[in-house]
Amino acid sequence: MAAQSPVKTRQKQRCQIVGVIATSADLAVAAGMPEPPDIFELRLDHLFPIQDELERKISSLRAPLIATARHPAEGGANTLAAARRRELLSRFLPHARYVDVELRSAESFHALLTSLPHRNIARILSLHDFDSTPTPRSLHAKARIAKSLGAAIFKVATRTDTAAQLARLLEFISHDEADLAVSVMGVGQLGALSRVVLAGCGSTMAYATLADRQVEGQLSVSQLQDSFRILGLR
Repeated sequence: MAAQSPVKTRQKQRCQIVGVIATSADLAVAAGMPEPPDIFELRLDHLFPIQDELERKISSLRAPLIATARHPAEGGANTLAAARRRELLSRFLPHARYVDVELRSAESFHALLTSLPHRNIARILSLHDFDSTPTPRSLHAKARIAKSLGAAIFKVATRTDTAAQLARLLEFISHDEADLAVSVMGVGQLGALSRVVLAGCGSTMAYATLADRQVEGQLSVSQLQDSFRILGLR
């Protein structure tokens, strides 16, 4: 019987801080930040009512952009149908460094995702479970699917109200079974702790608030920047 290949330990790398822009207030803060985060995420599902304002002000954002229009079942706002979400993403593709689409939406967004390499835009495939945290085995399986679909990064955001739930994310990020960069974080009572701890364990991106917090457990950009400096992650 052939020996199984050993599971690789995930290599630690510099975790990038992502400032989430979901409101007009967020946009105003982002445009005037003296120390912006590494990346801004445009939550186009939230920004749908002010997309014209966003387009006018987008040139003032002094960091690369992730464009996402979240599925309603994974926390998306305004109950947007897939066609409207594709329309929003297509409108803002010229400004994006990354596009984030949920793993569940990859098939229906196939044409858009296929166009990204020609635009030099990286693909993030994501999973959001705000009720629980799947087992590490399940997360590894989904990471392998994300890689097979061309993801540059697999993003995971799950419920972390208990130490056991956080331990599942730590177990997942500790082993690089899919040979794929991951961005891993928790929401809930241990969400803030998870973003700092997982950043030190190999998560490539940590998401933070600007003016308005969208989910329980988010730290602000400045809090995350300070935490990273204290822990030597900056």
